[in-house]
Amino acid sequence: MSQFDFIQRFIINHSPVRGEIVRLKDSFQKVLDKHDYPAAVEKQLGEMLSAVALLTAIVKVDGILSLQARGNGSCSLLMAESNPGGDLRAIARCEETVGEANSLKELMGDGQLIITIEPTNGKRYQGIVSLEKETLAHCLEQYFEQSEQLPSRLWLNVTDNIASGFMLQALPSERTEDDMAAWEHAVSLAETLKNEELAHLPFEELLHRLYHQEEILIFEGSPLRFNCTCSEERVKNALISMGKAELNKVIEEQGKIESQCQFCNTLYSFNAADIESLFEDPDAPTPVIH
Repeated sequence: MSQFDFIQRFIINHSPVRGEIVRLKDSFQKVLDKHDYPAAVEKQLGEMLSAVALLTAIVKVDGILSLQARGNGSCSLLMAESNPGGDLRAIARCEETVGEANSLKELMGDGQLIITIEPTNGKRYQGIVSLEKETLAHCLEQYFEQSEQLPSRLWLNVTDNIASGFMLQALPSERTEDDMAAWEHAVSLAETLKNEELAHLPFEELLHRLYHQEEILIFEGSPLRFNCTCSEERVKNALISMGKAELNKVIEEQGKIESQCQFCNTLYSFNAADIESLFEDPDAPTPVIH
């Protein structure tokens, strides 16, 4: 079993505690290869990617889950997206120089953390929590406490260019004294987890190191990958919504229309003939330049 670009779920038997481990290497590197981000931004973006993968597995939504941090600091946006198929993508908007920002709070300043769930069928959901805490993990813990009312703990880190995450969540229960004691015990053991272990220790060995006195049930893991969800169809639909007259006006002024994906840098280019054929036959192929 792969130990990278993989998410692993588990439960502690006879205990109201479930958990997940995620570790991203190639998928994280492919996000970074698309842009030239400062080191502080790369670290926070890696944590965002790990977090969105963990949340997608917990929520089990049939659609897209996105995590956005918006603030007034040197970095105005961090965003990561995931879906149940294991596709990940992420982007940041920041100043060229962000300084020695060692935490999400230092990088983003005051702002909001926004969790958006867009199911394939159904109503769009959005949850918002302020960026009051120093780290993304603590902000997400606050979100779960406020909205889900389920005790949740996260450990997120980037070590040796590997983005990793560990999450514990209490299962719905009567919250008896025994349940709470089991939860606190699981959390206290997870607190001993070192960043290097989270990044490199094989999953089963990591869980044995933490919970060797417990009975752990490990589920089948799922692979993860960088895969941008931009598409020719999405661009065409966006152009059609603008109207033929508006598009022809842009063509007259600029000679062509270009749309570049901010996540993967794919460039979609259209000339006058392309626009004409788009409205004659919206399903016609559209040229794509990489």
